[in-house]
Amino acid sequence: MKAVLAAVIVASLAGGSARAETFPSKPIRMVVAFPPAGPVDLVARLIAPALSETLGKNVVVENRTGASGNVGTAEVKRAPADGYTLLAHSSAFAINPSLIPESGYDAQKDFVPVAIMASQPNVIVVHPDFPAKTLAELIKSAREKRLAYASPSSGTTPHLTAENLFRVAAKVDITHVPFRGAGPATTAVVSGEPPIGSLAASGPMPHLKSGKLRALAVSSSRRLPSLPDVPTFAEAGYRGMEDYTWVGLFAPVGTPAAVVQKLNDAVNRALQNPQVRERFDGLAFEPVARKPRETADYLRAEVSKWSKVVRDTGAKPE
Repeated sequence: MKAVLAAVIVASLAGGSARAETFPSKPIRMVVAFPPAGPVDLVARLIAPALSETLGKNVVVENRTGASGNVGTAEVKRAPADGYTLLAHSSAFAINPSLIPESGYDAQKDFVPVAIMASQPNVIVVHPDFPAKTLAELIKSAREKRLAYASPSSGTTPHLTAENLFRVAAKVDITHVPFRGAGPATTAVVSGEPPIGSLAASGPMPHLKSGKLRALAVSSSRRLPSLPDVPTFAEAGYRGMEDYTWVGLFAPVGTPAAVVQKLNDAVNRALQNPQVRERFDGLAFEPVARKPRETADYLRAEVSKWSKVVRDTGAKPE
């Protein structure tokens, strides 16, 4: 019996090694869990051509939207664990299981983290006609009248960043208006309905440059080079609130470790591509290069962090 078991293990290891050596032998699907024009879609479409070049096979990006990213997540969870179907998701991937009981997945048990591809802070923006010129003035205005803010969706980090800032830190009640992605949320604030937004920096960046929106504060540890005049939350008086919207790549649990490593290597190589880095810089994305184990550790910390924010804010899916 021991001899048979040993033979099975050896055969399994050999099979995994063989799969890694021949991987990929066909195109790879990268399922984006959010609509076009948002941070996840932008990163996926920027990095896919570089990944295709590195891996020698096409990486095809497909949007599968709905339920704060859970529709696309469920599709990839059901896919074969062979590395040919990957999930591109935002930091909401770490949030949804604690915010949405029926999300249908465990972030650490149902998926293998391949890589965190990019990261950027969230930014509080307002329509240019909105009277507040600083975050302090916005908070003061919220104490005097009813206000509302837009976010890409319930459960995204821009949503929870705003809830933590407004309800917990500043103790004001600003009504949350969720949208179906960063693109629609940004468009809404540009139109002034509502006049306030909490968004990952890439979405509103073109409108901030053109003057169609105005930024009040960013959630990063330091000011953004692309927005040098916009203070951080800490500079605005709210310390200990460094939040980031990141874009990660995940595979179904059971995907061979060697395949995950090969994908991780390809992502990290793609992030060194000068054209990719230039586009990232222009959109306030910071490339993130971590090994699989470091990526798993980071995901574990994010799940813990955001579950606490969900508890502290009392945030609910909307």
